Amino acid sequence: MADDNKTISGKESCDAEVASEPAAPATGAARATIYVCITCRGPSGVAADPPPGALVAAATVAAASGTAITVRPVKCLANCSRGPSAAMRAAASWTYLFGGLDPAAAPALVTGARMLAAAPDGILPWRGRPDVLKRGLIARIPPLGFREETE
Repeated sequence: MADDNKTISGKESCDAEVASEPAAPATGAARATIYVCITCRGPSGVAADPPPGALVAAATVAAASGTAITVRPVKCLANCSRGPSAAMRAAASWTYLFGGLDPAAAPALVTGARMLAAAPDGILPWRGRPDVLKRGLIARIPPLGFREETE
């Protein structure tokens, strides 16, 4: 586990390490991506080694193992006051940004990403969404090319 945290914390090439995590998705499984900020310091703002965001990323990689969910580290999601943060999206879906996360939220992130990937309208359902994804919702961003329907 220590090696994983070191890799995810940005001390080594984390993009290559996390992106190449083997996944064994079920045939025809819906796909989604979770982006986890690896530089998030958390609510205290105090630097730690590894950063709290890197711990969330490592836990999310572990939780997504064997699923069709891809986990990608990013250096900043610009949500510093409410970090650690993660975002998720799927093909033609809305993008969701969550904050106030900790490593225990990793399974919820994977559950949410699976729900989003399976949502026919590209909107993460409220019903059945893990509580941490209800409390920690920061923003919902429309997909490219989105146009609000008018009456």
